[in-house]
Amino acid sequence: MLKTTTKLLVTTALIAGITTAASAADKVKWKLATTWGSTLTPFIDAPTNMASLVETMSDGKFTIRVDAANKHKAALGILDMVKGGQYEMGHSASYYWKGKDIDTLPFTTMPFGMTTPEQYAWFYYGGGMELMKKAYAKHGVLSFPGGNTGNQMGGWFRKEINTVADLQGLKMRVPGFAGEVMAKLGLSVTNIAPGELYTSLERGTIDALEWVGPGMDISMGFHKIAPYYYTGWHEPATELQFLVNEKSFEKLPKDYQQILLTAMRVSAYDMYIQNYDMSAKAWSTMLTEFPDIKVKTFPKDVMDAMKKANADLLEEVKKESPIVKEVLESQEAYQKQARKWTEMSDFLYLKDNL
Repeated sequence: MLKTTTKLLVTTALIAGITTAASAADKVKWKLATTWGSTLTPFIDAPTNMASLVETMSDGKFTIRVDAANKHKAALGILDMVKGGQYEMGHSASYYWKGKDIDTLPFTTMPFGMTTPEQYAWFYYGGGMELMKKAYAKHGVLSFPGGNTGNQMGGWFRKEINTVADLQGLKMRVPGFAGEVMAKLGLSVTNIAPGELYTSLERGTIDALEWVGPGMDISMGFHKIAPYYYTGWHEPATELQFLVNEKSFEKLPKDYQQILLTAMRVSAYDMYIQNYDMSAKAWSTMLTEFPDIKVKTFPKDVMDAMKKANADLLEEVKKESPIVKEVLESQEAYQKQARKWTEMSDFLYLKDNL
């Protein structure tokens, strides 16, 4: 069932306008595979809400079946399944594919990078969508923003981190470019599918992990094993993605294409505000309900080491691919421009009112 906020975002006039055009079109049935399990709210809600919107706006003639990871059993195989046509669509995160194609890395988020509003502005008004299309063209798929988590927490650790030396030798689940940064600081880094995180931490396969934020983390139970909860630096604006097989998209009637684009954009934003609500509520009660959780920020020398490792690695990765270089430089330029307004508006407002 659609969340109330999603319903409000799609007006009656919009639905009426698109469904009128869709009424004469043939029925279309698609399948979508997700990285997430069927109960992983709000990640699973983004594709589910999107599919509901598509069905509503097409007057039931364009339907999309959403298969969670526990059904298709390939949580980190979404790109390959959409690329190969096994599924017309997928819902995942772009940085999961960095081992296959480094060009896909920057479209989720980057350490010390843009905030969520800055990144959305870059996607839709700063050239980000065009660069993402360019990066994914070789795979025959289209990628679209699929819901943002906002600033993520820095992770759950079994022991307190007081110095850079405390990080060395730890086994940690951390994906994306942040994983490269942590590896440079001496950690053994791995990426594990969401459904296996708690078991891996419980069995000692890993010593630490980062997931999302309090709204999603508490229900996973990580605090029972790793009580040190660190604030974020590595994923300031984690954008999930909708992947669409390009040939399948081109075969759609034009009105169905517009329905799909509209539904993806609306459901992505709804996931962002849903997750924000979840974390705000969880944070307000977390320390009362779970007093053993120790909320920490990384010490300055640790943060300085992370920033230096990040800067060094950025220069290295820019040499690997002209597309990565183009994307990273576009993001850096936009962040520099947008951050002046972020500081003037949000930062100074919060500074003066907390």
